[in-house]
Amino acid sequence: MIRAIVVDPHIKEPFTIQEVEAPQAQPRETIVEVKAFSINRGEVVDAIQRKEMSRPGWDFSGIVRQEALNGVGPKKGSRVVGFLLTGAWAEQIVAPALTLAEIPDEITFEQAATLPVAGLSALYALRKGGLLLGKRVLITGSTGGVGAFAHQLAALSGAYSIGVARSESKAKQAMAYGADEVLVGDDVTKAIAANGPYDFIIDSVGGVTLAALFPQLIPQGVCVSLGHSSSDTSALHMLGLGGRTLYSFFLGEEMNRHAPAQDLAMLARLVKAGKLRPVIEVQKSWEHIDTVARQLIDRRFTGKAVLTI
Repeated sequence: MIRAIVVDPHIKEPFTIQEVEAPQAQPRETIVEVKAFSINRGEVVDAIQRKEMSRPGWDFSGIVRQEALNGVGPKKGSRVVGFLLTGAWAEQIVAPALTLAEIPDEITFEQAATLPVAGLSALYALRKGGLLLGKRVLITGSTGGVGAFAHQLAALSGAYSIGVARSESKAKQAMAYGADEVLVGDDVTKAIAANGPYDFIIDSVGGVTLAALFPQLIPQGVCVSLGHSSSDTSALHMLGLGGRTLYSFFLGEEMNRHAPAQDLAMLARLVKAGKLRPVIEVQKSWEHIDTVARQLIDRRFTGKAVLTI
């Protein structure tokens, strides 16, 4: 038996650590001893909204305890990072060997655990903008997990990135992540319009913000919508906006278009080189899962939350 986090949406504190059966690997699969995992708002909300018990968990990092029997993938003892569709919040997990990326000794398990969902989302969203050198890139949700990575990767790509923040303190954070300038306020739609146009936009807010953003694209510009923290509906007025592209982003689908293991390894190398900084706002033992999960739902912090086993 091993311990894992189980969610029962019918009790007061739904996130609990329970004993479950140890995982059994198929020949193409690897058994990983999980050392750290990050939690994402989407998976937490989904787990609570389910009507049945579940084993959530996407991001994880750890050590290979049993390498794949078919001989592919990382060897026993390797430090790895990866992504599962569910069940990563456990002492041991089974993952397809070819989806795992080895991580350098110079980066921590906690740093690595931030990379799969937030890091890959930022990377794949930015790739929709093509060559970013010299382009004006607007990024909302600038101090969130995805936004922080997006600003840093945009800066590495030579873009002029513009952030959006609710306060001056958050604006300073965005500048520290690589934003060249930041629009500040609870409602920055007028500032967004006054500061446009933009070659490329990454939006995680949705609602009226997305509706205000789209007309500010240059002709042939692209807006990537990868979240809807304010509202999941937007009223877009398309008249006179021909040639502009609105791209609905879903990480699970994007992973089929790219090589996630290679991209995770690349992100880990950037962390090792000091060119990419994971923003860990909360780091605690996994015994605090229920408290941290509720804080995440209530938006008590920005950046990433990482729990260690």
